[in-house]
Amino acid sequence: MSEQSDIAINQVLHFTLSSRDVRGRIVRIDEALNAIISVHNYPPLIESLLTETLLLTAIIGSTLKNEDGQMTIQAQSRNGAISLLVCDYSKGGIRGYVQFDQERFDKRNDDSLETVFADGYLAITIDRAQQGRYQGIVPLDRVSMTDCIEHYFEQSEQLPTKIIIGVKGDRRKIAGALLVQHLPDGEDGKERLHVRLDHPEWEHVKILSQSMSGDELCDANIPLEELAWRLFHEEEVRIEKGAVISKGCRCNETHIRDVIAKFPDSERQEMANDEGQIVVDCKFCSKDFLISLAPMEN
Repeated sequence: MSEQSDIAINQVLHFTLSSRDVRGRIVRIDEALNAIISVHNYPPLIESLLTETLLLTAIIGSTLKNEDGQMTIQAQSRNGAISLLVCDYSKGGIRGYVQFDQERFDKRNDDSLETVFADGYLAITIDRAQQGRYQGIVPLDRVSMTDCIEHYFEQSEQLPTKIIIGVKGDRRKIAGALLVQHLPDGEDGKERLHVRLDHPEWEHVKILSQSMSGDELCDANIPLEELAWRLFHEEEVRIEKGAVISKGCRCNETHIRDVIAKFPDSERQEMANDEGQIVVDCKFCSKDFLISLAPMEN
């Protein structure tokens, strides 16, 4: 085992169990999470769904090998109370927001995913600078967003996956997650894991992982390395510190101005209001930017 880290929050820990072809991640966040949800006044159920998805975004996004890559989780529905929930991860930064119909939300019969995302689907999109884009889609027909993500990995990636999450707090939240995945055999000539009838190595790891509690994941007094050791103390665990997680909204006036400047002058004039300003609202940080046309004039 490596030295224990003094960073217990807003940090990802990578670990591998090489003898069992398993990789894992543990993440714990509070500042980044609260910075995102505090700028929105969502109903408790929607805030809870966004919190869970941001946590999943952090732990899944941390599996990206390409530092320039981006991973997006998008839950969408045409007929549900929630029309869009989107979160993304890039270089340790996470962000997210929700669009919903207040009238439909107030008239819902229950709080299930199938009700709030009627006929909805979950899409995970991975953009890699040099390798292009990949997207997988699964229906939102499970008990929780976490269950849907596990189903995605099983169906789209053929990677048996177990995710444990925990969230504590009301006005100020702290959240943690554990992800373990059984990777396919790497040797030529062997069957991939998903076509085999049994895989006892994975079942052993999954059972151990399920003993992790949400309270432990949220306890800032327990180093992430210690959590990995508690679960797999009989295994050879290789540990590596991962990204520091932060609020990742990338909007700023300079960037927005540069984007607007690429439009023809005639289109910029159509965008502007009577005061000669273009109003750009960022859904992620719930902020309006007023961009004046004057500095852009040729």
